[in-house]
Amino acid sequence: MSATYITLIGYIGWTMLLLLVLAGYRTVLSKQMKTLKFAADGSDVPDVGHRITRAQANCSESFAIIGGTLLLAIATSSTAITDGLAYVLLAARLAQSIVHMISTSNLAIQIRFVLFLVQFGLCGYWLFMLFVKFTS
Repeated sequence: MSATYITLIGYIGWTMLLLLVLAGYRTVLSKQMKTLKFAADGSDVPDVGHRITRAQANCSESFAIIGGTLLLAIATSSTAITDGLAYVLLAARLAQSIVHMISTSNLAIQIRFVLFLVQFGLCGYWLFMLFVKFTS
């Protein structure tokens, strides 16, 4: 199995794991709050819950770019373009989420931004290479 396939599976699995963590957190919290209502942005829960909510949402929001790029490579049998750096992208995604859940300090925000730029840059590079491949 190519690195692109594994990265896509890992990305989806990570997003699902964060959703399960969030659901578990909210389930425990709902017993204390006596309600099952929740704000989708996590603004109604303590800081750690807000950070988990945002980390999970950020994975979902980024899927259009990251998942879309990986799926395009897979669908067009172009994983040779993405395989070389696919694990770097997955590591940056995991690290961004972990940093997001650990802290919201200025340094943590800067680290998250750098990790986001790695992912964005890789997808941009891959899309350019795919474009070149199919327009040459």
